[in-house]
Amino acid sequence: MTQIRPSIEVAVIMQRLANTGPTARWQAWRWALDEVVMHEQAYGTEPRLLYQNESGQRWLHGGYRVELFSDDAEGYYLNCSTEKPCWFVLWRMQDEASVATEPIPMPTAVSLSYNDAGRWLDAQETVEQVPAPAHVVDWLKTFVAEHHVMEPKRRKRPESFRSLTDRFGNPASVSTEKKFGTGQQGSESSHG
Repeated sequence: MTQIRPSIEVAVIMQRLANTGPTARWQAWRWALDEVVMHEQAYGTEPRLLYQNESGQRWLHGGYRVELFSDDAEGYYLNCSTEKPCWFVLWRMQDEASVATEPIPMPTAVSLSYNDAGRWLDAQETVEQVPAPAHVVDWLKTFVAEHHVMEPKRRKRPESFRSLTDRFGNPASVSTEKKFGTGQQGSESSHG
């Protein structure tokens, strides 16, 4: 039997911006995540040019399902307990032009999990974030309240209480006795 998970459908808007400053010498523009909005059927799932002028473009990418998984409640908790909970979007540049005259960025995943974003970044993917709207944050907080269990903090034992071992893993001991020399030159002196 298939488990039904809470989910919502979203659309991602990517924008092309003109670079300014020294970077503009090498690259006239760059792509960035603009926003994540609720998906509407009229958007479809094919990338669609929303706006274009000499300084930029905006592309709509519709039909992304954001599901909440109970085993990732910690990742959602980490996101919604921040000052500004957000969407995380993983995107990649297309290898070739398909719907546009040149390659455009294609979102591949959208998440509300801090852990997802961390895994994507560890894999050296392009991940950007934008604020999530209040109604989505409330939906996420309700899920977290139902599924997240705070792990009890374990007190770390101070290093001074750890047993000592030598480099081979055998028990070691510490002595305060001096093993070599006594620090005195000699106890008898000869006077002539």
